[in-house]
Amino acid sequence: MEEGEFLQQLKSARAEARASFGEGGEVMLVEKYIVRPRHVEVQVFADKHGNCVALGERDCSVQRRHQKILEESPAPNLDDVTRLDLWDKARTAALAVGYVGAGTVEFILDKDSGEFYFMEMNTRLQVEHPVSEMVTGTDLVEWQFRVAAGEILPLTQKEIVQRIQERGAAIEARIYAESPEKGFLPDSGTLVHLTAPKTDEDIRIDAGFVEGDTVTEAYDGMIAKLIVRGDDRETAIRKMELALQNYEVVGLSTNIEFLKRLCKSPAFIEGDVETGFIEKWKAELFDPITVKPEVYVQAALGISASAPTPAELPHGGSLGFGHSGVERSFFFKSLDALNEKEDEVVEVQIFQKDNQLFDAIIKRKGEETQTIENIVSSPTSSSSKTTLTTFFPGARVDTVVVQDPNKDNKITVFQHGGKTELVLVSPTWYEKALGIKEATASVVAPMPCKILKNEVKEGDKVAKGAPLVVIESMKMETVIRSPQDGVVKRLAHKEGDKCKAGTVLVVFEENATE
Repeated sequence: MEEGEFLQQLKSARAEARASFGEGGEVMLVEKYIVRPRHVEVQVFADKHGNCVALGERDCSVQRRHQKILEESPAPNLDDVTRLDLWDKARTAALAVGYVGAGTVEFILDKDSGEFYFMEMNTRLQVEHPVSEMVTGTDLVEWQFRVAAGEILPLTQKEIVQRIQERGAAIEARIYAESPEKGFLPDSGTLVHLTAPKTDEDIRIDAGFVEGDTVTEAYDGMIAKLIVRGDDRETAIRKMELALQNYEVVGLSTNIEFLKRLCKSPAFIEGDVETGFIEKWKAELFDPITVKPEVYVQAALGISASAPTPAELPHGGSLGFGHSGVERSFFFKSLDALNEKEDEVVEVQIFQKDNQLFDAIIKRKGEETQTIENIVSSPTSSSSKTTLTTFFPGARVDTVVVQDPNKDNKITVFQHGGKTELVLVSPTWYEKALGIKEATASVVAPMPCKILKNEVKEGDKVAKGAPLVVIESMKMETVIRSPQDGVVKRLAHKEGDKCKAGTVLVVFEENATE
């Protein structure tokens, strides 16, 4: 946070505290500042007979918006002396208050000094408790029932230590409905396509939604948890990456692609984690990509395989998988904000030479036209989804192409364990006709939300990046900032109003875009 933002952030924090705890609950506390903190917590369990055990520690340092994304156990690069000291302090804290049941004692660990500091104790099982279950071979929910019934803890501390040594490492990834490339902005919508990784004794999914469900803005954006175990940390990371490659979601934005990048990050693989990890490695984690030609070709073949009638085709003509001599052109634009050529329109021409045999021509601005000949593709279509097995010269590519019925002309392509979002555009790409110039003269709600505060008033001159509106969605406050220098012409909503995604919030004077 910049110094100039402090008062605004303090005001926001006080309002949130007051809403949660009432008047008097908004007092600001000043605490010791740790330059490179790690978030490490210990899972404890106590019974009614005076016994208390620590079921290992979890590192929860990889966070965004001060909320956890990845949790793992054991904590990487933690010496045994510090580890056992953390366990001992956590157990001591629980015993000191006569605690009974499951609890989590949380600490801030200073990476520079090695010192750690008590932060809080959560008197319950937390979201990340499956990580501890994986490395100890336990069912902590069952333990809660047994302890509540007056039984003695099922395992001693010595037995737990032995299990942790035998069972290796576990990692949990939180699957969120959000757009990491847009500042982890929450998203909502209907899950029109959902394919999850296969589970086994080392891969677990705790999910709250299935295909067809709607994720609303009224609740937290987490839609599932993916937990994996490996004989060591390196194996666990690799299993996590492979499982994420088999996770397919269409209908709303998720952090799955971002999680894949995290798993490939050299710093994460080395265990060099801290709560500022994402900001520190931002350039690497959000490094732009180029959409490969094969992705556009597969999108075109997938659309063709759905076999719409000629009247329904946006570009006219038809392309079947049983007739030769048919030609059709498609125009795609990438929706991926990490695409280094985000605004380009790519033309793909498909020529059907024979049954399931095609040639393709890909045209991109500033590049030589590329021709791929003798593509063999066999599709299987159902409703809005097409599965393709395509043989390009020298490579076989298995692809799933999904057309979102709730978002006109949006195409999602899954192949090689990656996801690419495209939009099918008209052959003539005119800004004026599509209203792009008009859209830039206003600011819209990025998601369904409630207006908490208008930071400006009509007639105000604002600079690019200045706060305009504070909204609330999925239990989080988000500041909507000005995309440009300009003059506020109109505020479309007052505080307390509820808005749909895409609703205009602020309108600028007409010369704001000049």
